[in-house]
Amino acid sequence: MTPEELSRTVLCSVRGAVAERELSVSVPARIVVQPPPRPGCGEYASNVALQLAGPAGLPAREVAEILRRRLTGQDGIARVEIAGPGFLNFHLGGAAAAGLVADVLARGERYGEPPAPGAAGPGRPGGPARFVGQWARARERVVGEVLARLGRAADAGAGAGGAPGLDGELASLVARLGSDEARWALLRPAAHDPVRPPERPVQHEDNPRFRVQYAHARTRAMVRNAAELGFAGEPGDVRGEAPDGTAADHRPPQDASTLRTLETCLGTYPTATATAARRCAPDRVVRHLEATADAYLRWQEEFWPLPVGGEKPLAVHRARVALAEATGTVLGNGLHLLGISAPEHV
Repeated sequence: MTPEELSRTVLCSVRGAVAERELSVSVPARIVVQPPPRPGCGEYASNVALQLAGPAGLPAREVAEILRRRLTGQDGIARVEIAGPGFLNFHLGGAAAAGLVADVLARGERYGEPPAPGAAGPGRPGGPARFVGQWARARERVVGEVLARLGRAADAGAGAGGAPGLDGELASLVARLGSDEARWALLRPAAHDPVRPPERPVQHEDNPRFRVQYAHARTRAMVRNAAELGFAGEPGDVRGEAPDGTAADHRPPQDASTLRTLETCLGTYPTATATAARRCAPDRVVRHLEATADAYLRWQEEFWPLPVGGEKPLAVHRARVALAEATGTVLGNGLHLLGISAPEHV
């Protein structure tokens, strides 16, 4: 279940409560759900009850309870908790996670596709920032290219154009670092932050650009290795618990928080690209890719997705390979959006 799907589910619950006169409010156009600020509070949270409490003339926790009853048992939602003054915290079931992976794989290169040109909505006043200082023109060029892919072609105009000396400045950085490292260095800082390119490219996991590309290559290797063992990924329960609660493949259960973090990164990738388009901020995509890569590498270390030794592939192994493949799809889509290579091997 993606945040957009959960948002629609919550919106339907509000409509139902209004139709059955449990709430007397105007139905909002959309409802925001996002990862909670603290771990252990579910995969997503919403403050919709606090927003509706005033117009409804009810305490926020009472509004939250009305919505909690309607949302409990919905497909993909394991449970809903009320926290603090009336926040709704959503815990998604294994079926929701499998559905998310299936959605990513089904949409492939179109998953998280930027809005159509002209549909991104207003960004910063006056469009994207105009950079100053060293590397300003090279940065305008590269940022402009990405904004064009994000549906902000009209806003990107000056940045993607041919100002005098622009190509030479970018070319000098590319000659020193290579295209991937140069683009990453120019795209990673927020608009108000300076560019600090390294003296030379570093092929090491301490380098965020390399770490993202390395994680992508690892996902592709996982899919190839599974094929060599005679099976393919299939969305399902990656937790691998047998009915008695033990691990189905006889290993200690993995850290659930690591898995939730990875699933959240996959589910929120479309939001990251939409936000980057709306705010003319490609750095949002860069940071999302870093978080996704870090979550995947931790998950893979804590629980190896493939069978070991003489083990036969189980449903849990197919589910984990599918999760790896979906992660590779998100990382690859993001890297291509930034104009950076997504290697199959590192």
